[in-house]
Amino acid sequence: MKGSLMVAADTQTVKGQTCLSQGEAGHDDVASPVPSMVRGACPSLSAPMPTGDGLLVRLRPSTPGLTVAQLRALAKATEEHGNGLIEITARGNFQLRGMTSESMPGLAADIDRAGIVPESGVAIEVPPLSGVDPSEIADARGLAERLRSAIDALHPKPLLAAKLAIIVDGGGRLTLDELTADIRLKATNTADGRELWTLAIAGTSATAPRLATLPGEEAIAGVVTLLEALIAIGPRARGRDLDIAHVQAQFPTVPGLSLPKGTPSTSSVGLIPLDKQHSALGLRPAFGQIRSQDLIGFLDVAELKGAHEIRTGPEHSLLLLGLQRDNIEDILAVAADCGLQTHADDPANYVVPCSGAGACGSAHYATKQAAADLVDVGAELLDGSLKVHLSGCPKGCAHPSPAMLTIVGAATGYAIVVNGSSSAKPVAYIHKEGLKSALVALGELVRNNKAAGESAQQCLKRLGRDAIATALRQG
Repeated sequence: MKGSLMVAADTQTVKGQTCLSQGEAGHDDVASPVPSMVRGACPSLSAPMPTGDGLLVRLRPSTPGLTVAQLRALAKATEEHGNGLIEITARGNFQLRGMTSESMPGLAADIDRAGIVPESGVAIEVPPLSGVDPSEIADARGLAERLRSAIDALHPKPLLAAKLAIIVDGGGRLTLDELTADIRLKATNTADGRELWTLAIAGTSATAPRLATLPGEEAIAGVVTLLEALIAIGPRARGRDLDIAHVQAQFPTVPGLSLPKGTPSTSSVGLIPLDKQHSALGLRPAFGQIRSQDLIGFLDVAELKGAHEIRTGPEHSLLLLGLQRDNIEDILAVAADCGLQTHADDPANYVVPCSGAGACGSAHYATKQAAADLVDVGAELLDGSLKVHLSGCPKGCAHPSPAMLTIVGAATGYAIVVNGSSSAKPVAYIHKEGLKSALVALGELVRNNKAAGESAQQCLKRLGRDAIATALRQG
C-alpha cells in the first residue's frame, strides 16, 4: 500500500437510509429497544424496529447454518412471541415480525435457549455453501474469519455505518455476485495457477470498480485500509463515498496478470449438486415469507428424510443439507404444500414485493396480493428475463437497485417506473382500482408483440417507454 488513502473532499457527511430493507443487510449495536431508531440502524434483538404489524427483528446467526432443531425453535418462538411470520431477506437474513415490547424478552430468551448466537459487528457475508461446496475456488469462510479478527483488533474500535456490508466470495455453485456491497473480495484462479482475491468497492460483482487483485493476507490488509478511510470520513460513510481514482492509486498493479472469466452462478432454488454423493436443496418461501406453522410442519418431514442443517442464501432462499437423493421428490411435494417454491423457473421467483400495507406503515398497497395477481395474469412477463419490483412506497426497500418494471404505491394510485428504481421518474400513473387491469395489459403487450426467440425484457426494451405507458393507460 502506498501511504494513506485519500477520500473525496465533499463527502464529510453521508445521508443515512432506513434499514427496513430486504435487499440490504446491516447490524446495530444499540443496547436497548427504542420506539424510534436512528436512520441507518438495523432492527436487532436488542433494538427491534416498529413497523405496521408490530416490532420487527432481523437476525443473522453467527454460524453458517442452523440445525433443524434450532430453526424449529426459532419458528416456535416467532409464533409465541410475534405474529408467526418469518421472512428470508434477499441477503439471507431472518426477519421475525409482529413482536411487542412485552414479548421481546421472551423471544430473546427462547433464541438464546436454542443456542442461536446472532452475528455482531460489521456484516461480512459469504456464499451459503462455502465450506461444503467442492467447486469453491478458495475458502471464503476462513478468509472472512481472519478478516473479522483483523477488524476486531483495530484500536480504537471502528465506528462504521450500520448498513455497511463486506462480501467475501470464494466462488463455487452459489455466488453473491448480484448483491451490492461496500467492499467485496472475489476469489479467482489466475492463468498461471495462483489463488488471488479481487478487491472492489461500491456495487455488485458486475458494477463495483475493481481496485486490485491480491493474495489472501494482502487482500485482508486492503479491506482494513479501506475501512480506515471510511472511518476518516465519518460513521455513516459507505463504499460509494470513497474517491475511486485516489483509492485505486494506493494499490499496486500486477503486470501481465490474466484473470479467467468467472462461471455463472447456479440458482439458489432447486437441486444443487455438490459432488457425486451430496446435493443441497434450495427452497424459497413464496415472496420471501412463510408462516411459522408451515415451516415447522415442513421441518418435521425434512428431518425424517435426513436433513441435518439449514442455511439461508441469496434470493430469499433456504438451503437444506444432508438429504438423501432418494427422498428429494417426497421433500419437494411437502415443500410445495407448505408454501415453499421448489423450482428455479417458478414465475413467482421473478416478482419482488416488499412487505406491503399492513406489515409496513409506509406502504400504500398490499404488495403480496399484487404479486399473487401478477403471477396469475402476467405469465408472459415472468419468463425469467426480468424482475418486477412491487414497492409499497418510493423507498424501494425490497429492491434498492433498478428493475425493468417497478410499481410504486402512492396515496391515490400507482406510479410505474421502467428500467429504474422506485424513486425514479415514472412513465405513467394508474388509478388505485386499476392495478390488476394494468398487469393484464402489460402481459398482453408482451404476448402480442414478442418476436420469435425474444424474451420479455428484450421485447419491452425494443417497444420502449412510450409503448409501455400507452398500454398501461389503456389497461
